[in-house]
Amino acid sequence: MQGTVDGFTYGLVTPLVAYLMACLGGALGLRCTTRAGRVARSWRPGWLALASAAIGSGIWTMHFIAMMGFTVAEAPIHYDKPTTFASLGLAIVMVGVGIFIVGYQGPRGTALFTGGTITGLGIASMHYLGMAGMRLDGRLEYDTLSVAASVVIGMAAATAALWAAGQVRGFLWSVGASLIMGIAVSGMHYTAMAGVSVHLHGTSAPTTGDSPATLLAPMLIGPLAFLCLAGVVVLFDPLTVMGRPDAAPAEPQPGVPAHAVAHGARRPALRPRRDLARQRARTPQNR
Repeated sequence: MQGTVDGFTYGLVTPLVAYLMACLGGALGLRCTTRAGRVARSWRPGWLALASAAIGSGIWTMHFIAMMGFTVAEAPIHYDKPTTFASLGLAIVMVGVGIFIVGYQGPRGTALFTGGTITGLGIASMHYLGMAGMRLDGRLEYDTLSVAASVVIGMAAATAALWAAGQVRGFLWSVGASLIMGIAVSGMHYTAMAGVSVHLHGTSAPTTGDSPATLLAPMLIGPLAFLCLAGVVVLFDPLTVMGRPDAAPAEPQPGVPAHAVAHGARRPALRPRRDLARQRARTPQNR
């Protein structure tokens, strides 16, 4: 018996909020990765680790906010907490591997391809591990084409994000890159979910695990608190927000040089007049 699946139970609310979370994590991660390239090597691991945690938390939060809108009409859905939070750890670790490769080797060539591939596979693994934590009176079935397409989208999104982290310097460019990254991550999620079907067992056996409402509080409080903390770190570090400012030559104040020049121009003009007055004053005496 096939279950009636609805991926948009709350309309556009969950997709939009999930997209914003992916953008927030991506924006913080990109700025922290950019900042890692501007500090001494002893500080670089810390910034790269912060970038990994920000991107991984943003993607994980995006996934489970989107899953709040996924329901099966004939069966309630519950979640296994250890498996659910294991997917968060997997996302941070796999994203971190890609971030560290690109952070030390540079966003080009083999390093970019390797880092993007590992990070993309990590995003896809997080998604399907999180799906494995679902508990319902049925069996999830996946369309092979949708799974393959979601993995390809995840790898492409990860590679583009890592490239942007090494290339993008300005704040507005980073915002644009994070918006594109959010679209790619959300597209990967909903592409994977488009190929999901549920085969119901037709039994009344009770399911185990926490309900989505029970998971919602720690899911939002934990990662959101971390993302807010990372945002505070970014906001209070001007180089992280705006990038390294170019050294601009000091420009003179308007009007001051003109006055100085005018003053200087009068003095040479006054000296000949004084000398001429003195000569005129001396002329009758000499006569």
